[in-house]
Amino acid sequence: MAKLRNLKKDIDYLISEVLSDCYTLAYLYPDKKEKAMEIINNAVGFRNEMFERTNNPDGKDNKKLVKTHYKNICKDLLTGVDDFFKQISELTKK
Repeated sequence: MAKLRNLKKDIDYLISEVLSDCYTLAYLYPDKKEKAMEIINNAVGFRNEMFERTNNPDGKDNKKLVKTHYKNICKDLLTGVDDFFKQISELTKK
């Protein structure tokens, strides 16, 4: 299993990329600023949720449960960030 510190850095990096793209979108398309800010708020909430889950694993005594817990966090992180990027791309199409 990767280090917990690296997982937290990955969470921060991916969410910061989402935020950066949202701010760029808000700058380039001022009429879509409200939707971009909504995505930003959702992304920050998602980041906080990921950190909460990372800091509080299920079944600390059972290594298999902990390993499965962190695999699920990684999977959920990637799908969540992908959803945010899809939302951003949908805003640029309209």
